[in-house]
Amino acid sequence: MTIEAYINPDFTTIQKIIFFVMALIGLIGCIALIVLSMKISTSMMKKSERDYEFYERSHNRVQRFYEMIISGTSVISFSCAYVVINHIYSLCGTSSGGMAGLVERTWADWKDFILLLLICLSCVFNTLLDKIIIPLKKVSKEEKASIRLLAMFYVIIILVWLNRIGDESEYNPVMMYYLGLMIGRFVYFDASFRDFFDAIKNALLNLPLLVMGLALTGALSYVGFSLGYLLERNYYIVGVFYTNLFLLAATFVIHNSRILSLIVRAPKETKEKVLDDDDFEEM
Repeated sequence: MTIEAYINPDFTTIQKIIFFVMALIGLIGCIALIVLSMKISTSMMKKSERDYEFYERSHNRVQRFYEMIISGTSVISFSCAYVVINHIYSLCGTSSGGMAGLVERTWADWKDFILLLLICLSCVFNTLLDKIIIPLKKVSKEEKASIRLLAMFYVIIILVWLNRIGDESEYNPVMMYYLGLMIGRFVYFDASFRDFFDAIKNALLNLPLLVMGLALTGALSYVGFSLGYLLERNYYIVGVFYTNLFLLAATFVIHNSRILSLIVRAPKETKEKVLDDDDFEEM
């Protein structure tokens, strides 16, 4: 098994740039939709409150969407790694003896623990992304936790769809693990009814971001497969993984370019408050 089995060697640099531009355009379109919805939702407020609320809500919702992309990419990257490793080991284990048989038995005995390790690594990777590489300062810890939960659901939906279009039963172990983690997030041994209700409410509040993320990923993946940038002869999850990588790169560029701050500017009173707080800290 060679690396060419999982990538498209004919995916040229020019085509990658084109696909990246499409990811940028799709992401900007989603951001514009979020900002427009915040503009509408704050339009009936008093003038004294409207500008501040529009600024805060827009930046918060957009960064929540960034977190959805970051979390979705983190989860699907290690899900893809598990599927690829499982495929490679299944090809190695063609006989009951020798090194091939040893590899097959080792993988059969330890693959569940490896999957659990990959899930833990995805959490570490997620934290590295949204704290250092793409720092999201307008999203609280509770909001991040809720969106990371939905990111598991995001990947489960993708895996269910991939099962239906051809890669049958390859993703069942991954889906069951993520489903168990999701249920555990809602129902745990010392959870009260209010905790359960709050978890459901927070998930529902971010549901539009989940739908938007799935639509963007699905549209880009469809275009990628249609244009031959992504290969159907591979596991489809590899193509979806590449799509998420391009979306992650687009998120990095847009967030660190501060484009949103130029479009949705901070109200004057907010700027003054920030300056006053900075002066207080210096004293």
